[in-house]
Amino acid sequence: MKKDLSKDKILDTINSPKELKGLTIEQLESLSRELRSELVDVVSRTGGHLGAGLGVIELTVALHYVFDAPNDKIIWDVGHQAYPHKILTGRRDKMSTLRQKGGVSGFLKRTESEYDSFGAGHSSTSISSALGMAVARDKLNKENQIVAVIGDGAMSAGMAYEGINNAGIINTDMIIILNDNDMSIAPAVGALSNYLSNVVSSRPFNTVREIAKQMIDFFPKEISQTAKRAEGIARNILNKYESTIFSKMGMFYLGPIDGHDVNSLVKILKNLKEGPSHGPVLLHVVTEKGKGHPFSKLSEEKYHAVSKFSVVTGDTIKPTSNAPNYTTIFSDTLCKLAESDEKIVAITAAMPSGTGLNNFKKNFRDRFFDVGIAEQHAVTFAAGMAVEGLKPFVAIYSTFLQRAYDQVIHDVVIQNLPVKFMMDRAGLVGADGATHAGSFDLAYLLCLPNVVVMAPSDENELTKMIFTASNYELGPIFCRYPRGEAVGVKIDKKLINLEIGKGRLLNQGVNIAVLSLGTRLEDILVVNETLKNDGYNITIADARFAKPIDEELLKKLFLDHQVLFIVEEGSAGGFSSHCLNYLSAQDLLGKESKLVKCITLPDKFQDHASQQEQLNEAKLDSEGILNQIKVVIEKLKINPDLEKKIG
Repeated sequence: MKKDLSKDKILDTINSPKELKGLTIEQLESLSRELRSELVDVVSRTGGHLGAGLGVIELTVALHYVFDAPNDKIIWDVGHQAYPHKILTGRRDKMSTLRQKGGVSGFLKRTESEYDSFGAGHSSTSISSALGMAVARDKLNKENQIVAVIGDGAMSAGMAYEGINNAGIINTDMIIILNDNDMSIAPAVGALSNYLSNVVSSRPFNTVREIAKQMIDFFPKEISQTAKRAEGIARNILNKYESTIFSKMGMFYLGPIDGHDVNSLVKILKNLKEGPSHGPVLLHVVTEKGKGHPFSKLSEEKYHAVSKFSVVTGDTIKPTSNAPNYTTIFSDTLCKLAESDEKIVAITAAMPSGTGLNNFKKNFRDRFFDVGIAEQHAVTFAAGMAVEGLKPFVAIYSTFLQRAYDQVIHDVVIQNLPVKFMMDRAGLVGADGATHAGSFDLAYLLCLPNVVVMAPSDENELTKMIFTASNYELGPIFCRYPRGEAVGVKIDKKLINLEIGKGRLLNQGVNIAVLSLGTRLEDILVVNETLKNDGYNITIADARFAKPIDEELLKKLFLDHQVLFIVEEGSAGGFSSHCLNYLSAQDLLGKESKLVKCITLPDKFQDHASQQEQLNEAKLDSEGILNQIKVVIEKLKINPDLEKKIG
């Protein structure tokens, strides 16, 4: 019996997917409209990924109406499109905490809900993980359904095709839904296509198809070959199946269908769930990214991921600041350099806005390359350019460079090619959480021969490092910089080339030295002002280069002080470890009555919160660094520098 909800807001009655089962198709359509409005309202107040979620409203409703999650597994790729899924699976009342400390994650998280079948933050993992679950189901004699939802952008990554290829070989039952919201792989969208997909996915059609296949074996070879050709012709007539790359890879291809037609979606998904075995099925669904929100249509990239915004005007709500962000500084500096150097080219992996390359694209279109979600290709593509004498700048988030580590080693570093890597979002990134934190780049890069690795302490230093990278031709060079606002220092009008491997001394103290890499320097300067009130004047140095180490500076800081603190916004095994290795190689450790204290990110994955909250938790803010220095002062009973006491 269907529910009578004519007077109620349907969404108010939905606490879990099981409440969808009693709704009519008309009520599902109403629910979709309510869910779309709810999503816009939530994200306008919290910020987050908007466009992708708006595009899959009807698909999400249909999936949870037809399938029985969490027993049936629905695997969402990346998680950008999973906010409607979260609302329908018991987290609606918590969505106001989205991406906030202790609140709902912006991505899929298995510890958050039993309905999040597989954790995701990086793209293109859904097909492989779904196939693994399908094989496990078969081995354990379970009977649940496995559904993977992947966007057309994520399909540009090689891993997606590796998963599809393997699924075609294993030939177990699973459904892959390709959410095509941009490039439209096939044009035949509409009522006829929906109808034909419904027919072809239905039980009668597939029963006849299976009988025909079985009968072929009983006929002579000539007749059986004719029958096979006839089947192929029939499939082509219906929907041009054999012309798709997916059918060639062993998929039973359906579509494309209108992803906003709840009625058709429900019919086809029911056919696939209740019908005979198909092996792996790929259902091609065409949706409109940002559907229902007028401002997202005007700027799809802008409304892919948003800060808080006005629902009425669409204007972004941001706190005022006089300082630019590091991404903008990179963008402006690279464009300035490109004006006088035609060899400079820029490469991004589907992140022209996030990496600041939109302006470069606008001004130097023929030298801008967006390779899609294909980080591995981006790196080797850049290597090929470098071989032939161009100056490729690969602008990439630190966390995404992890996906191309093999290419960094084999295609760039071993060949010692002068590719310039600009690694945005290094260190803690705030609301995007553990999957997007750039915590590990120093650890995985500093172990490699031939590389130069830089980290600016402020925006002026960043301009110097970009200029230095553009002039460096002896091998690969990396520059890591954080997300968000810069310090607010004055930027030199003339670009300066840095001496490779040389740091700088900012303050000369007595007993305590701090060697800082990156933007924690600002907090260390604050710490120094506090310690001055207690009679301590600490030596402060900016490393600038994580590799090669400024050996002269490091040795001097170690030998001339009782305690040396090494500070970095990176994991253990990074810059601090590199410094300790050098001191050990010089036979200095253990022979001198000295203490070296490494202050790094804690050995854990930090959950989503604001960047400042994450720094507080990591004890890498000014208060945390100060307290760690004070503990050492008390432990070693270091006397104040009375002769140098200020005020």
